Amino acid sequence: MSTTLGTPLSPHATKVMLLGAGELGKEVLIALQRLGVETVAVDRYDNAPGQQVAHHARTITMSDPAQLKALIEAEKPAMVVPEIEAIATPMLEELEAAGVVRVIPTARATRLTMDREGIRRLAAETLGLPTSPYKFCDSLAELQAAIDGGIGYPNIVKPVMSSSGKGQSKIDGPSDVQKAWDYAMAGGRVSHGRVIVEGFIDFEYEITLLTVRALDETGHVQTQFCEPIGHVQKGGDYVESWQPCRMAPAALQRAREIAKAVTDNLGGQGLFGVELFVKGDEVWFSEVSPRPHDTGLVTLTTQWQSEFELHARAILGLPVDTSLKTPGASAVVYGGVDALGVVFDGVDEALRVPGTDIRLFGKPESFVKRRMGVLLARAGDVEEARVNAKKAAALVRPRVPTED
Repeated sequence: MSTTLGTPLSPHATKVMLLGAGELGKEVLIALQRLGVETVAVDRYDNAPGQQVAHHARTITMSDPAQLKALIEAEKPAMVVPEIEAIATPMLEELEAAGVVRVIPTARATRLTMDREGIRRLAAETLGLPTSPYKFCDSLAELQAAIDGGIGYPNIVKPVMSSSGKGQSKIDGPSDVQKAWDYAMAGGRVSHGRVIVEGFIDFEYEITLLTVRALDETGHVQTQFCEPIGHVQKGGDYVESWQPCRMAPAALQRAREIAKAVTDNLGGQGLFGVELFVKGDEVWFSEVSPRPHDTGLVTLTTQWQSEFELHARAILGLPVDTSLKTPGASAVVYGGVDALGVVFDGVDEALRVPGTDIRLFGKPESFVKRRMGVLLARAGDVEEARVNAKKAAALVRPRVPTED
């Protein structure tokens, strides 16, 4: 089976549209451009990171079905690659069913994984995979009843639709319930007042298992895995990650089995970020993203092909290589201030830390807890890499520019 790629900006171009053009989308766009793909970067605001590097930049409300349909019909991409959750997925399903466009990995996978309820019910109830105990609640009273009825304390509350930890909080006792409900309502992508409450699992650590569905030489989908990525989250948002994460062989095997079961069901081609909780040899499914994962930014330094290159190649039907090049780590650079057009001091100092590299995402607006960049560090072992990544990240100082 042969893959043909066109020349960008020509009648025979291979055209790919990304819905969401943040830092992860930007790296996918760069990977696609290196393969001669014509790219369209779509986001809800102008000058998003990916729009700065794509052939075409488009700004629409992606959760508006009419706007989304009009843009896809006007641009006529060969495939649409959702990179965020806030998208009118029923319209993608409609366009895919009509043969208008191919959705990556599939429109169904995009719909299920956008909604924590859809993916949790698939994993736990359809596939029978181990997960934390959970309930879905439509009101504060239902949330309290679910906690009192068996979920117990402590627990985690999340909006059914949100991203990057928005609206997620831990409840330690009765006094936290109202506050957690209000925070979830403020942080959800869609304000329809539904949350998932999860019983707390006594896990030792959590990982992301990047799972790639790519074509082999016979044209059949083959599943491949990257080395597991360990990560630390605060408030549901990742602050550092490292690869490889040391795991017991039985736990790694179980993690791969769970990841394959979920991604086989979702189908299609591309890279999936499967999040799992681990304790000893026990593994629990947490979440899955049908696209590159923020914790996988570490692969920009650790793998021969980063998660972004793997995604680009897999969706185009090209061979992939998931092998590790070197142990490494990543650490987030936060905005630190609320301002437009911040400047970054200390980049030179950060890059003097051995084995480091940096990505500044180019976001036009900074917020105190907005991810504005990432430090990458490679080393002989992950412990050294983690120390160097965090040391270097602390040296980068965003600030409001002053008039000279």
